[in-house]
Amino acid sequence: MKRLGIISLFAMLLISFIVIWNRSYEKGLERAYIPLEEREPMQIIPSEEGVFTRSEFALDYAKMPIDETHQRSLKTYYNNRAYHGAPPSIPHTVENERSMGGNDCLKCHENGGFVKKWDAYAPVTPHPDYENCRQCHVPQNTKGVFKGTNFEKIPAPKAGVNNALPGSPPVIPHQIQLRENCLACHAGPSAPKEIRVSHPERVNCRQCHVLNNKEVTDIGIFIRK
Repeated sequence: MKRLGIISLFAMLLISFIVIWNRSYEKGLERAYIPLEEREPMQIIPSEEGVFTRSEFALDYAKMPIDETHQRSLKTYYNNRAYHGAPPSIPHTVENERSMGGNDCLKCHENGGFVKKWDAYAPVTPHPDYENCRQCHVPQNTKGVFKGTNFEKIPAPKAGVNNALPGSPPVIPHQIQLRENCLACHAGPSAPKEIRVSHPERVNCRQCHVLNNKEVTDIGIFIRK
C-alpha cells in the first residue's frame, strides 16, 4: 500500500507539473494573426491630386477682370516650345546662370503676377515642387546660329474642337505628366486666352474632362520615333 501511495503521489505531481508547465507555455505564446494594413478607402492618384494644388486661388481667378492689353495667346504659347509637349524655353535673360531656378524662377512663376520689366503676366508653373527648373527649361541664347533641319513639330491640338458631342466637356488633348495642375495654364491672367476656362471655381476638373488616350498615345509614339 505504501508503494502504491508513493506511485500515486508521484503521478499526481507529474500531472500537476505538466498542467502548470503547459499553461505557462501557452501564456508565453502569441496568438497567430494576419496583420492588416490601414489604408484609405480610395488611393489618391497623383494626377488627380495635382488638380487641387492651386484650388485656394480658384475663386480669386473667377473674380479677376480680363486685362485685354496683356493677354497671352496659344500662338506665343506654342512658339516658345520645340514641339507640342516640350518644356517651354526661357524667353528672357537669366541673370544668374549658375542658379538651378528654385530661389529665382519661383519668385515670379510660383504664383504669377504682373512683371513690369517684361510688361506681361508671369506664367504659373504647374509643378512648383520641382525646383531644378534649369534641368528642363533653357534660355533662348540665339535664334539664328543653328541651321534648319527637316524636323517637324507635332501639330498642336486646336482648342474647342475635341468634344465628343456638341455641348459636352472637351477632352484633355495632352499628357498630364508635370501638368497635373490644370489651373496653372487654364485660369488667371497669365493663361492663354483661347484655353482660359470660364469656371475656375470648379476645381475638380477631372470629374468632367477625361484624357484623349488615342491622341496622347499617338504623340508618345511620334516622339519615340
